[in-house]
Amino acid sequence: MYSISEVAAKVNIKPHTIRFYEKEGIIEPLRDENGVREFDDALIKWLMFIKKLRETQMPITDLKKYALLFKEGDHTARERLMLLENHQKKIQHQIETLKATDEMLDGKIAAYKKHVLNKSHR
Repeated sequence: MYSISEVAAKVNIKPHTIRFYEKEGIIEPLRDENGVREFDDALIKWLMFIKKLRETQMPITDLKKYALLFKEGDHTARERLMLLENHQKKIQHQIETLKATDEMLDGKIAAYKKHVLNKSHR
């Protein structure tokens, strides 16, 4: 079992964020006899998954919905699948947008380099 500070270091998120996820019902850490949060490897893995979803701009509302569906059990698998597929489509769109922007920047940077190099040779 791990403390909240150990988990925060392992997952590279702030303890405040972990407490927020708990408050929102996205995670449910265990508690020891003194009420101190305890985290196992499964919960750390879940937090890493949540972190990736947040890094890709999944809204908290969707995260909460996914977590609730997961807690309800296997009969919600189809809904969870749809939620993840919809999010993946958004990510793929983001990737396409980033690639197009990167290509545009390549052209701009090349033009500036050519301009700057031509001025320095005069």
